[in-house]
Amino acid sequence: MNPVAGQMLELRDIHVAPPPGWWPPAPGWWVVAVLLLAVLIPSLLWLRRRYLARRFRRQVMLELENITNRYKDKSMDGFVAETGVWLRRVALYRYPQEQVASLTGSAWLEFLDATGGAGEFRNGVGQVLETGPYRSQVPNVAVDSLLALVRSWGQKNLEARP
Repeated sequence: MNPVAGQMLELRDIHVAPPPGWWPPAPGWWVVAVLLLAVLIPSLLWLRRRYLARRFRRQVMLELENITNRYKDKSMDGFVAETGVWLRRVALYRYPQEQVASLTGSAWLEFLDATGGAGEFRNGVGQVLETGPYRSQVPNVAVDSLLALVRSWGQKNLEARP
């Protein structure tokens, strides 16, 4: 159609397509989202597990401090007995029951030395744990040294929990 001289054609203006919506995202964004979730979920589960383990370790060590505070300036008879029970509970948490539950006397002290006591239970201040809980009077013991040994053993074994 030839325009006639002096006549204007009535043309419509160019229509631009509307911008794409934000949903649904392009396939690349789906891949990014899946990869992000694949990293984020295991990381959050690991952090939660780590937090719970640390909280448990803090509670166990706080229990040892409570035992210590209960027997400050008092008879050491109960202190030695409760410390022995605390060690047994930590050992049962850390090691298989078959390995720990039946140990008594020198075998118990050897086990404690082998698992972090460095000889101090059998040949050092920890000897009092062998017979101390069963005596009516516990012999004089360096409470601070015993507490340091027990605390050190507990921290080593609570950190090493698989």
